[in-house]
Amino acid sequence: MSHRSGFVSILGRPNAGKSTLLNALVGQKVSIVADKPQTTRTAIQGVMTTEESQVIFVDTPGIHKSDSTINKRMMESVRASLEERDLIIYVVDATERFGEEDRRALSMLRPNGPPVVLVFNKIDAVRAKHDLLPLMDEYSKQFDFVATLPISALKDDGLEKLRQEVISRMPEGPEYFPPDHVTDQPARFLAAELIREKILTATRQEIPHATTVIIDKWEETPAIVRMYATIYVERDGQKAIIIGAKGAMLKKIGTLAREEMESIFGIRIYLDLHVKVESRWRESAAFLNTLDWRTMAGRDDK
Repeated sequence: MSHRSGFVSILGRPNAGKSTLLNALVGQKVSIVADKPQTTRTAIQGVMTTEESQVIFVDTPGIHKSDSTINKRMMESVRASLEERDLIIYVVDATERFGEEDRRALSMLRPNGPPVVLVFNKIDAVRAKHDLLPLMDEYSKQFDFVATLPISALKDDGLEKLRQEVISRMPEGPEYFPPDHVTDQPARFLAAELIREKILTATRQEIPHATTVIIDKWEETPAIVRMYATIYVERDGQKAIIIGAKGAMLKKIGTLAREEMESIFGIRIYLDLHVKVESRWRESAAFLNTLDWRTMAGRDDK
């Protein structure tokens, strides 16, 4: 039997469930998840390997208006994900009505580009399945999708059919990565993202979008990993919210992040968190360069 392999980008509007889908397809957490727009800020790679295939999925930021330097970079990441792909999965929140922003987002898809599979996610939250039909009809008018599938990434409903659909559309090709390879991002970047995820879920208002995390130092031994991280915000008021009364919020964020890291990495974690104000960091190209794991600042001590 021939071996199939290829590259698949996962696109869609914010909060469609793209990261949840990536994690489900790969079989473990490689991308953080939160009920906030723009949770994913850069392209995250996840690899699904079977005996007869290997599919490299690329999760992308939600398609949105570019009104800041960081948002422009996020949309650059989306546009790059349309290039040299064997397939695109376009994810739609099945609980949301079709609107003008959806029409604009779909305009990024090119008729002469890679084939696109349309996925209606969150069907577990749709009261009557026949309610999906008008929505499906509206999307079918906008683009010539090669397949349409209703799924629930959260409930693992319809995912096997999606996996088979994806694999069937991959060309014959080699195994690009070892069978146990699941992501291209280093552990320190995932650690920073997990801390940010806990901030996203623990705080409200403007805090999530104004926050980012950098792992400044990583000390690894066979028994324990010691991480020293800085949470950056844009204003003193945001810093006060993240620290909380007598440090309670910062402690909560640290505990939740450490517990999940220990579960994912399989080793004891010591996590030291600090909060700093970096005014308008989202508009600073130099600062944004330090957030990409390919150029992330910090040092490793073994």
